[in-house]
Amino acid sequence: MPLLIVVFGIALLFILIAFFKLNAFISFVIVCLFVGLFQNMPLEAVVQSIQLGIGNTLGFLVMILGFGAMLGKLVADSGAAQRITSKLVSAFGIKYIQWAVVLAGFIVGIPMFYSVGFVILIPLVFTVAASTGLPLIYVGLPMLASLSVTHGFLPPHPAPTAIATIFNADIGKTLLYGIFIAIPAIVVAGPLFSRTIKKIEATPLKEFYNPVVLKEDEMPGMTTSVLSALLPVILIVLATVLNYALPDNFPFKNVIAFAGNPVIALLIAVLVAIYTLGLARGKKMKEIMDSLANSISSITMVLLIIGGAGALKQILVDSGVSEYIAELLKDSSISPLIL
Repeated sequence: MPLLIVVFGIALLFILIAFFKLNAFISFVIVCLFVGLFQNMPLEAVVQSIQLGIGNTLGFLVMILGFGAMLGKLVADSGAAQRITSKLVSAFGIKYIQWAVVLAGFIVGIPMFYSVGFVILIPLVFTVAASTGLPLIYVGLPMLASLSVTHGFLPPHPAPTAIATIFNADIGKTLLYGIFIAIPAIVVAGPLFSRTIKKIEATPLKEFYNPVVLKEDEMPGMTTSVLSALLPVILIVLATVLNYALPDNFPFKNVIAFAGNPVIALLIAVLVAIYTLGLARGKKMKEIMDSLANSISSITMVLLIIGGAGALKQILVDSGVSEYIAELLKDSSISPLIL
């Protein structure tokens, strides 16, 4: 019976979101109530589970996603993303243009949400395609593959960060393993796949043909752009590697681990970017802070949806459904991955 309730709960979630177009966060809360009540949980216990699930899930993520959104905004508004892309394209040349946009999408995609990276980079894809005479799909798809994979596989993006938090996984290891898997995924989904469909004529939205492209002197330098965008990744990966390489009695090991904590690494990166991509380029502190405040609005609904998913998880645990399913399947010979 508990398994049946969960199945009906997931079906209800799908119907509310896909059919009735109800907000995902509201849908999650309704399904939490449905599963909790049909599992005979006391009404007060259902509400407490929802609160606990949202709090436990968002406690860590709020800082990660908040700082991540701020860094992405700084990279976008300063022209650092445009600088990285244009420099790579000119360095690789027409013959290897796909690898240039792959690398640009990967670097820009790490600190930025997919939607932000798309809006920033797609005008440059049009510019490259027009100047080289290459098909839009041939140039654009590798960049989109990089943005998609970084958003789906690598912290500090919402899904991989949330999953790592739920399973108490090390964020540094998650990032390292994610990069190893991301590279072949991008290569297959980007440069290789795009060559099979490059004859398809793309008809993109006209709005993207009128991009805001910064002038040369309006953008930061390449070194500043790359270091500012990738600083959190550098700190996290460096701390993870040194944690295994250095002996336990190394005097500064705790400091290195502290700097490599995802929250601290992102905080450091935001503070550095405020200077390198803002103050150092003549922007006023108030202008920068207003921009950062606006960046948070893009992640509020994402946070609520992740919180709703955390609430449903907590309901499944507190109602005994998770334990029931575990007992049901513990002697199964089916692969755990399939289960």
